[in-house]
Amino acid sequence: MASSNPSVFLLMINGQIEGANFPEYDDLYCKYCFVYGHDWAPTSGLEEGISQITSKSRESHNLIWNFPLDLTFKSTNPFGWPQIVVSVYGPDTFGNDVVRGYGAIHIPFTPGKHTRTIPMFVPESTSRLQKFTSWLMGRRPEFTDPKVVAQGEGREVTRVRSQGFVTLQFNIVTKDMKKLGYDTSPGSSEATPVTGLSGMDQPYTL
Repeated sequence: MASSNPSVFLLMINGQIEGANFPEYDDLYCKYCFVYGHDWAPTSGLEEGISQITSKSRESHNLIWNFPLDLTFKSTNPFGWPQIVVSVYGPDTFGNDVVRGYGAIHIPFTPGKHTRTIPMFVPESTSRLQKFTSWLMGRRPEFTDPKVVAQGEGREVTRVRSQGFVTLQFNIVTKDMKKLGYDTSPGSSEATPVTGLSGMDQPYTL
């Protein structure tokens, strides 16, 4: 029998990485992973995955993956609300797999269907010589751990360049958040402001 006073709430994420728009590139695939706080724990589903390679059609310049997402979290508080990190890869002139974009976004806070577009970026070499050498060797600048994209530390000293967009579709279900004092209904006048999600200082309304 379920407890009338739950100590945790559930966040159920279902959806897909629909596709991307990279005008200069083709034959791309993506990887995803989730980043979340210490109070969060996955209870079912996959925390990371890698898609198939997709190519542009004659009718459209968009890349279509429709790669499924399915994960459920439990937590005791909203601090460290999950983010999804997406990395896109594809072949360079010499056939080497190189990163074509990184991006991250918080999972939507309110239940229901949501569509989000993530602007992507890539790290840049700090000099023209390094840029030429990395192109010649087929080793472009990239992060050893893509999860750093969801964190703020060191981002101010990283040179990056905007490149492409990735579109995601989410179906969000929450359970027992209201019983713990968090109202996630859209436009609620009793919404509780929460600060410090994922270590960031700006307030979010949950």
